[in-house]
Amino acid sequence: MIYYKKLKPIQAITFDLDDTLYENTSVIVNAERSLIEFMHQQYPATRHVDKGFWRIQQQAHILANPSLKNDMGELRRLTLKTGFRKLGLSGVELDTATTLCFKHFYFQRSNFTLNRNIHSLLKILADRLPLVAITNGNVDLQQIGISEYFCGSFKASLELPMKPHKAMFDAAQTFLSIPHENILHVGDNLPKDIYGALKAGFQTAWYAEDRSMNMRNENAHVLPHVQLSHLTQLLDLI
Repeated sequence: MIYYKKLKPIQAITFDLDDTLYENTSVIVNAERSLIEFMHQQYPATRHVDKGFWRIQQQAHILANPSLKNDMGELRRLTLKTGFRKLGLSGVELDTATTLCFKHFYFQRSNFTLNRNIHSLLKILADRLPLVAITNGNVDLQQIGISEYFCGSFKASLELPMKPHKAMFDAAQTFLSIPHENILHVGDNLPKDIYGALKAGFQTAWYAEDRSMNMRNENAHVLPHVQLSHLTQLLDLI
């Protein structure tokens, strides 16, 4: 553990999820692959287009409404619907295809199991102080089996922009009704998690599950309060 700044008493912890509690890149890659296979089986017209086709639909929606970058779920739904429409679907068939594929992806996106040590740690922490999830993604906490440890969760949306915007941090602080400076945010992304949390007045702990943690390799303009070698070191802080 490396301390960069003095910590004040911690009364609650907010957690980033993707790449903090688990490695997320392979999860998304597998979910995307499963979606393509599902579409090819259910809707033969999709066999004649590649990933670039879907990327063009996505980019068109972002250009028309840049705020959609804050809501990956809605962006994906609109991308699917536009793509299927261009492939000739309409009416009920269009709505059904969009809904089925949307649901398939988000089931696969949360179709993984966390390390048992993470469950044990979150259980111990949750017994001692409130935990809140703050994520730019949209993993299903119940499906991956950790919803019971969190008293609240906030996901990026059109109403709550992605980190490093302070909207979700402020929402979590209001929900907890605990002073900003007594909340510790744990996250892997220095520009988004650490900078965003500091801007909101939180204390911060940097931990990345998906890569070796070398500050020199990071796009960092601010330092966290503490850098963890293992998530279990959170127990030493409370």
